[in-house]
Amino acid sequence: MQHNTIQLAVIDMAGTTVADDGLVVEAFDAAATAVGMPDAGPEREQARQYVLDTMGQSKIVVFRALFRDEGLAQRANAAFEDAYAALIADGRAVPIPGAAESLSRLRDGGIRVALTTGFSPDTQAKLIAALGWHDLADLVLAPGPGVRGRPYPDLILTALLRLGADSVHAVGALGDTANDIESALRAGCSVAAGTLTGAHDERQLVAAGATHVVSSVTDFADLLLKG
Repeated sequence: MQHNTIQLAVIDMAGTTVADDGLVVEAFDAAATAVGMPDAGPEREQARQYVLDTMGQSKIVVFRALFRDEGLAQRANAAFEDAYAALIADGRAVPIPGAAESLSRLRDGGIRVALTTGFSPDTQAKLIAALGWHDLADLVLAPGPGVRGRPYPDLILTALLRLGADSVHAVGALGDTANDIESALRAGCSVAAGTLTGAHDERQLVAAGATHVVSSVTDFADLLLKG
């Protein structure tokens, strides 16, 4: 990779630029309780493990797989969004150390930045507002009509189209889960990097095909800027 060949950085939020600290699982537990899942026992434990294994995916997709009933999935998703929004309002959303500075350094270095998530657009907007990150990225994206969540490549390809990178090879992506890596590889990114600040460990990220594993978003910014 030569210096300045990366024109666009597509970067995940929870677990990558925003500390998770169990917030997703906490919101999931609230959602599961809201739709009548037992508070303890094998069903709850298996569902919680599935949530951990599928970190990075669109949450409605996760709930559809868990409940196999569209009505239940929609109710669970709404309860999850409400619970996560309450956690944000309580001040529980905090940035990964160095995240804001890293995003600014990338942009100052001529690399456009898109922040992506598996949350809904509304929850992403609340997260951005709570962090005061309105002007920190060139684009923020969440799954929605015509844009599938991870592991599909849609978020990355949509960012490329909207921000005008010359090709998928000029895109570097960063996330903390195997689904982030798979999405980046499907999109054709030349850098499909995993970070160790979130849900999945180095073994899981490497097994998913990560081209690089970094300690944090700070190291990712260094990687792209140094070439």
